[in-house]
Amino acid sequence: MTQVFDSPDPSVAEHVRRYLATDGASGYREGGVTNLVLTHRGRTTGKLYRTGLFYGEDDGRCVLVASGSAITHTHPQWYLNLVAHPDVHVQIRGERFTAWARTAGGAERERLWQQMVELAPVYRTCQARSNRTIPVVALERLAPVS
Repeated sequence: MTQVFDSPDPSVAEHVRRYLATDGASGYREGGVTNLVLTHRGRTTGKLYRTGLFYGEDDGRCVLVASGSAITHTHPQWYLNLVAHPDVHVQIRGERFTAWARTAGGAERERLWQQMVELAPVYRTCQARSNRTIPVVALERLAPVS
């Protein structure tokens, strides 16, 4: 079995462990928003990492916002890893599947951004505090994982 590393942030790591142990019964709605667990490959290490993230849905796709912390001016590590290795594993409650990650652009990004800001208004604050355009990621479902 391949080793998977949790987020270095203790609160995120605890959230992920709780989510996985209960198939999302504890952790699916965290921070007032729906959450998933994303497993992705490190762009330089090749190691597998997992993190818990807020997500929305759009026409069968999962939508993520690469906000990072409210004060950061760099993209989060998980997003940089997705750019390099867009094939990911996702868990939503007890459902597990593979997906292909892509950064939304143009009108699609704006539409998805507005949708995500409605779901989690904190993203508006994150954008106001950042000097970068925060990426929006669409996860295209590929196949179930047993």
